[in-house]
Amino acid sequence: MRRRARWFKRLREEERRVKDRDLIKTVEEVLDPITMGHIERLLQRGVIWEMKGTISAGKEARVFWAKSRGGRDLAVKIYLSFTAEFRKSIRKYIIGDPRFENIPSGNFRRLIYEWTRKEYRNLQRLREAGVRVPEPIAFQGNVLVMEFLGEEGYRAPLLVEAVNDMTRDEILEAWREASELLRGIVCRARLVHADFSEYNIMVWRGSLWVIDVAQAVSHHHPYAEEFLVRDIRNIASFFEEHLGGEPPGLDGLRGELVSCLGSR
Repeated sequence: MRRRARWFKRLREEERRVKDRDLIKTVEEVLDPITMGHIERLLQRGVIWEMKGTISAGKEARVFWAKSRGGRDLAVKIYLSFTAEFRKSIRKYIIGDPRFENIPSGNFRRLIYEWTRKEYRNLQRLREAGVRVPEPIAFQGNVLVMEFLGEEGYRAPLLVEAVNDMTRDEILEAWREASELLRGIVCRARLVHADFSEYNIMVWRGSLWVIDVAQAVSHHHPYAEEFLVRDIRNIASFFEEHLGGEPPGLDGLRGELVSCLGSR
């Protein structure tokens, strides 16, 4: 509890310094008239009641804190439909996906709409498999509404941020949880995250949660095995660094996951 309180205190102090400037930048870059129309429809549908401040601002998307009519905290993720770099970066993850095959090369906005829909459906599939991910609530165009992980408008820490406040025993437990998350993704949901790392895992209410799943692919994707090997290598390297050696059970986990993928 004390470590979590320290995290949120630090986060509030850091984010307050940039929040006004960041919010102005976000409004200028993200909330174009078409995106505003999507948000308006979500308001009309009663999905969103009130938009709050910015949670995070990345190259691919901005995430806002919002409230539902009943006062529930929401995360509203808005993809940047005009970013050329992003359009190039997602090509490898949509190969073989029939939803993307018939989109004309110049129809960038429709591409992002389908990418948003893909993340929504991946979240649904993962939750149905018992994997801890934010609950998907709704999507409209390039706007995705999800469960908010955090408190008072401040997001929960990423694993890469939280690890410095963990004891060795807690890091070992986090490794076991991360291993179980991978089993859930690959063996139960029949997906490969394709970007599983300490930057896409949050620590919330004493557990690890997976985020950013738009790029996740099915076992039939031509690069599924390559993505899985990379996921295992990335998360194992992170824990090896903080444990001072190879995390326990790594070989067994690798064999189990490859076996699940091989049964496709």
